[in-house]
Amino acid sequence: MTEYERSRTMPALPEQVFDQASNVGQLDSWLPEDLHVHAGDLPAVTVHEDRTDEDTPALLRARPDQMRLEWGTREQGGYTGWLQVAGIGSGASEVTVHLSFFDESHDPGEQAVSGALDSSLQRLEEQVRLRVDNAAG
Repeated sequence: MTEYERSRTMPALPEQVFDQASNVGQLDSWLPEDLHVHAGDLPAVTVHEDRTDEDTPALLRARPDQMRLEWGTREQGGYTGWLQVAGIGSGASEVTVHLSFFDESHDPGEQAVSGALDSSLQRLEEQVRLRVDNAAG
């Protein structure tokens, strides 16, 4: 099993960050650009990966009381992940994303995953900033 984790501080309340991160209709705005989530009968979703042009049955669960998203492949069980939002005071939050690859064939490698995590967290922060700025003004 291979695991990866990244965190990023965001200048918004944890509830605002979690609401943006868990909005199923807007996941494509912050997920890695080659992944697209199509919601079925939640928690069932289908993830399309441009790189392989494959659709993978997956599960996505939002746990608002814990400010946590959890996901993973449905049938193969080769991959899981979670996103956790925590308040750190002064109206800021820390977002942590953790990925676990149980099947090495699903793991694109440390460089690719690290880049995708950093980019995704940056894009999530941009989406949160847009939402907070629009709400304030």
